[in-house]
Amino acid sequence: MEEGARLVLKTSAALKVGEKVLILADDTTRTVGEAFVAAARGLGADPVLACIAPRKRDGDEPPDPVGIAMESADVVVLVTGRSLTHTHARRQANRAGARVISIPGVTEDLLREGGLATDWSEVHNALRRTARRLRGAREVRLTSASGTDLTFSVAARDWVTEDTGLCARKGAFTTLPAGELFIAPGEDSAEGRLVANLYFGEPLLEPATAILTQGHATRIVGAPKAGHEMNLGGRDGRTLGRFGFGLNRRARVDGPHMEAEKALGCANLGFGDNLVIGGKIHCGVRIEVTISEVGIEVDGKSVIEKGRLVE
Repeated sequence: MEEGARLVLKTSAALKVGEKVLILADDTTRTVGEAFVAAARGLGADPVLACIAPRKRDGDEPPDPVGIAMESADVVVLVTGRSLTHTHARRQANRAGARVISIPGVTEDLLREGGLATDWSEVHNALRRTARRLRGAREVRLTSASGTDLTFSVAARDWVTEDTGLCARKGAFTTLPAGELFIAPGEDSAEGRLVANLYFGEPLLEPATAILTQGHATRIVGAPKAGHEMNLGGRDGRTLGRFGFGLNRRARVDGPHMEAEKALGCANLGFGDNLVIGGKIHCGVRIEVTISEVGIEVDGKSVIEKGRLVE
């Protein structure tokens, strides 16, 4: 675990000798927090471990004294069971100049051998290199070993390229694991069959299928809970609003969903809200879908083939 923590601190945070580091854990993640403390000391920093009671929900604030400590640190690493990403304390720490890395739901296994134990400069380079190939793209075709065959337009839309995992600038923020390129497809453009084998609103035991016509799912089989939630957003809730694919070679397909969606060879799609990534949908619904062993063609040229990046 300490080696995985060292990679995060050295290649994601660009930790410097003598920097003040606050590691925030809770009762369920204390051992992970201790690994980060040991790694930070080994890199010549001055770390402090703060352990709080587990929060009840994602976004619940940490205790006030912890928020004050976050603002005075050079680097803050959030390794809590519940996400503190969307908290006032995190935003205030960034405004004060702290570099903040959030790893919600982190496990010992994820740090030891999963998508965190990677060189984030390599992920950054792979993502930026691939993004350059996609400039000016017009159409994507997505296929998969599970039976997906889907096309959609990305013309006049910009790829989001910030999910590199790097957090080296003053006031910077990132969530880990990272390593996904994503975009908002044309809302009325998706046509074909989407067969999810990993995740469709929840982990899957059997594949689930969605048939898409003119951008929205007209039929869903095998994911009744997700279908019900999509219906709450009306037609917009059933519209394909997001497409992304992972470039993190260390992320495991069979790991937690937050890890699998970043894995090389996986695609991650979303139905519903996409306003914040350059789309037009704001319906209060977002259902995620993750597929492994994908093939991706952009304007007829292979980008991912049989789960591997075509360089």
